[in-house]
Amino acid sequence: MHRGKLTVVGAGPGDVDLITLKGVKALQRADVVLYDALVDPELLEYAPQAEQIFVGKRKGCYSYQQEQINDLIVERALQGLHVVRLKGGDPFVFGRGAEEMEHAAKFGVEVEVVPGISSSVSVPASQYIPVTKRGAAESFWVITGTTKEHKLSNDVALAAKSNATVIILMGMSKLGQIMELFKEEGKTETPVAIIQNGTRDNEKIGIGTVASIEHKAKEQQLSNPAIIVIGEVVDHRQKVLDIQYEYQNQGKELFEKV
Repeated sequence: MHRGKLTVVGAGPGDVDLITLKGVKALQRADVVLYDALVDPELLEYAPQAEQIFVGKRKGCYSYQQEQINDLIVERALQGLHVVRLKGGDPFVFGRGAEEMEHAAKFGVEVEVVPGISSSVSVPASQYIPVTKRGAAESFWVITGTTKEHKLSNDVALAAKSNATVIILMGMSKLGQIMELFKEEGKTETPVAIIQNGTRDNEKIGIGTVASIEHKAKEQQLSNPAIIVIGEVVDHRQKVLDIQYEYQNQGKELFEKV
């Protein structure tokens, strides 16, 4: 019996142009595409011939439990089909792609992964926030805000003690707890950015400090899906915007003089 194949593909942070060319080619060869809620449906146009199944969750409502997704992958693959599991960002950054590959491999299914552009670094970058910068941050932490037990990761407290940039995914429901840990380390004035729907047309950003960001988030109605960036690198964004503004004004003045 011919066994099919599972290809786990990272769709990138949201903007459809940020999927890799290899990811597009995998979609074009797919017989079945299982896709998540954070995947832009426009990407499915690369796989018009494939069976397309939504397996994501929205606001805590699951269309499929993880065990059901695993079974669906194996069921289709054992029919000799090429299954593409399309996941937001990079499938190995809090994406459970590794679990799905491991499960499929146990049934003799060939597996492959196409890395994706992780939202953890690309979303801040799209807003002119580098995760590292000489003189400001020598390293960065990427942490899940919510563990499988629905608790705040213990790593956040450890990260708060460091001088690193701290990037937290899926952490908006615990924003207050997170900021308290940084306040305990005397970092009330450390810059913070919250970026919702990063790289998409409906992107929103809030900038503040550890002391003020909760108020900013409420004021601007920021919620999931969002990324929290904590560190001095957040200030780089405003520096670039100020330089651009000054340059544009200088150009305007020179033009008016002429």
